[in-house]
Amino acid sequence: MRVYEGILIAVTIAALIGSLFIFKKSRWMLRTSAGLAALLFAAHALVEGLRWPMLPAYATVALLLLLELRQELFHSKITKQRKARNDSQAAEPTFLMHRSRTKRATTKRTTVRRVLSGAAILVYAAVSIALPVLFPIFSFDTPKGPYGIGTVSYAWTDEAREETFAAGKGSPRQLRVQVWYPADPNAQGTASAYVPDAQVYLQAFRDILGLPELLFSSLKDVRTHAIQAAPLSTEESAYPVLIFSHGLHGYESQNTFQIERLVSEGYIVVGINHTYSSLASVFPDGQVALFDGQGKQGFEELQFDFMDNLNKIWVKDVQFVLDRLERLNANDADRRFTGHLDMQRIGMFGHSFGGATTVQMLLNDPRIQAGINMDGVLFGEDRIPAEGVGKPFMMMSADSTLAGAEAMSDEQIAAMGTTRSEAEEYYKQVYARYAPVTADGNTWVTLDDTLHLSFSDLFLMSPLLEWTQGVDARGTQRLVNALTLDFFDHYLKGQPLNMLNQPAGQYEGYTLQRES
Repeated sequence: MRVYEGILIAVTIAALIGSLFIFKKSRWMLRTSAGLAALLFAAHALVEGLRWPMLPAYATVALLLLLELRQELFHSKITKQRKARNDSQAAEPTFLMHRSRTKRATTKRTTVRRVLSGAAILVYAAVSIALPVLFPIFSFDTPKGPYGIGTVSYAWTDEAREETFAAGKGSPRQLRVQVWYPADPNAQGTASAYVPDAQVYLQAFRDILGLPELLFSSLKDVRTHAIQAAPLSTEESAYPVLIFSHGLHGYESQNTFQIERLVSEGYIVVGINHTYSSLASVFPDGQVALFDGQGKQGFEELQFDFMDNLNKIWVKDVQFVLDRLERLNANDADRRFTGHLDMQRIGMFGHSFGGATTVQMLLNDPRIQAGINMDGVLFGEDRIPAEGVGKPFMMMSADSTLAGAEAMSDEQIAAMGTTRSEAEEYYKQVYARYAPVTADGNTWVTLDDTLHLSFSDLFLMSPLLEWTQGVDARGTQRLVNALTLDFFDHYLKGQPLNMLNQPAGQYEGYTLQRES
């Protein structure tokens, strides 16, 4: 809930309570509360912008103004009526007796009316507070590092590759790439939007992922800590580079919680949007490319042959981006990155299918020196050798993911279009590919009480998602960030290991596993 939203709701609740118990005897208090509510509404609209979860508060502001208008219109009339009644009162005993009975009946009706009104105010208070809380304009933890954050985006075309997805077939493959980089902590400018076109993403969440549109209705208002096109910090001559690869149906900024933390500690992070495999790609010329499952759905989409072949495209995407970064480092037309990308210190991390891509890059491209796979099945053309990846590598997994078919209900398996026996056989192959993960001294971390999407921003978007799935979104993200920084700070910056230097075993919130 934003600042003016909270104040506006508090004022309208107080005004409604006052109108029930106080304001009938105090015209100026109703006038003051209605005026204050109107001013707060105007400030909220101008500074923060209107949104649907605040509709009860907006309606109450209108109600207060109408009550004030009604009071002003009828005040003189009521005064005259009271004066006329006082002048015409008689002192007859029968009339006094009748008046006494009428007063008692009126008092009883007033009490009932006040009880009902009080209950209505309680309902209003609950609803007006709950809606902005359940459907928030979500935010990210303030990064703790010494650097501010700048960001720029590029649309790069790989003229050497022809697009193979149907919607773009025959044209060169295009990629949207977003770069986050260290800036002065006091850098001024426009805060970067979370996604480049909120309406496109809103529809994609609904149409492609089948998620309720209401959960993402405030996406257009979400801002990050990154400043658009801020000057690169001159604190260091060059910064280590990290490539981020999202998951299938994901997008380049889906791990903003993690990206901002890394950049604040002195890394340049390059997020790749894998066109037609991402939820949506929005290019500067207005072109939009939505997810294309190539006719595959459910269990069919997860088959190893299909996914291994798709992964080849992603690997080539990353290799192409690395080539472009080398050119950018040699000669940036905007003079921002020239000579400031440390291409001798490059790491990579990815979620889900992007994690699988990270492993393939570790195995096949000498430019990637260290990598993290966050809960990704090891799809790809090459298997990890029995002796290990051969480079620093950390696997992070959700405990629910490793539970495999055992954690899935019959209904969930049926919804995927498969049977329990097929699902169990599939997971046997998954586990077989995982077998060499800890070889050569590498680490496998399993996070307690987490889901596959705990390694992304998704559960921040609404407490409803977090509560219904039984996860602690921010707690998990802070743990992921601590592990990620510990890993890259050691292997790319030469700092000593902390959390990852502990013996294998169970710790609070996670388990460390290494080859015995």
